Amino acid sequence: MNIHRTVGEKIFDACNYGFLALVALVTFLPFVYVVVASFGADNQVWPTRYSLGAYQYIFGTRTFVNSLGISAYITLLGTFLSLAATSLMAYSLSFKQLPGRSKFMLLILFTMLFQGGLIPTYFVVKELHMIDTLWALMIPGLISAFNLIIMRDFFASVPTELIESAKIDGAHEITVLLRVVLPLSLPSLAAFGLFYAVGIWNQYFSAIMYINTPDKWPVQVLLRQIVVLASGGLGDSSSAGESVAYYGQSVKMAVIVVSTIPILLVYPFLQKHFAKGVLMGSVKG
Repeated sequence: MNIHRTVGEKIFDACNYGFLALVALVTFLPFVYVVVASFGADNQVWPTRYSLGAYQYIFGTRTFVNSLGISAYITLLGTFLSLAATSLMAYSLSFKQLPGRSKFMLLILFTMLFQGGLIPTYFVVKELHMIDTLWALMIPGLISAFNLIIMRDFFASVPTELIESAKIDGAHEITVLLRVVLPLSLPSLAAFGLFYAVGIWNQYFSAIMYINTPDKWPVQVLLRQIVVLASGGLGDSSSAGESVAYYGQSVKMAVIVVSTIPILLVYPFLQKHFAKGVLMGSVKG
């Protein structure tokens, strides 16, 4: 069906498309610049000669592969543990007849507004004997209050008839969660799994606080050390080569690319569930 459009509507659409294209361009250009500058061979703001020197230096760093493996390990395991803990707690709180439900929710909301602080958190981690262990990078931030509330609302929107029919067939609560609720919640799990994965992968300050052994550093901490060396600052000079200062600017940009690409590779596989998973839990229940 052809719909007649006025000149004003056509002008509005053209301006709207032009504005959106401008926003997309402004958003995309910094990424293009970072990638191009990472291949620079003359250490200039906008390179005129290109090489793989910066990437050869990063991947040739003595402990890079080990740090990359540690980051992958804590990201995969930490995301799984966070989703498991969040799902179990959200499923329990989705029942309105749960005794003390309102008090639990009040405590959860309180943590979104107030936190214990840096020093108390450190002492808690220390008393739990997690200092200088990879658990310190996963357990303290195991559950996000925001993700928990959205997932609870999502679980509350699951038809009670499905849950009751499963219980009539003899299913326990864990069975209901694993075989009925979670399969219906895959979009939500994919969205919040991405949230958790990005947060764990980008951990830097927690690793600086809790990890004392360089061999246990995640990749973000090691990349920071590489940037310090490339800038001529303090660091482990034994891992520096003669090309560090020469490729200083390019090394900084290459570090950004290396730390960003793993998440960018994962996102397309979860993108179709991303908006759906967040919105379904926020508008239902």
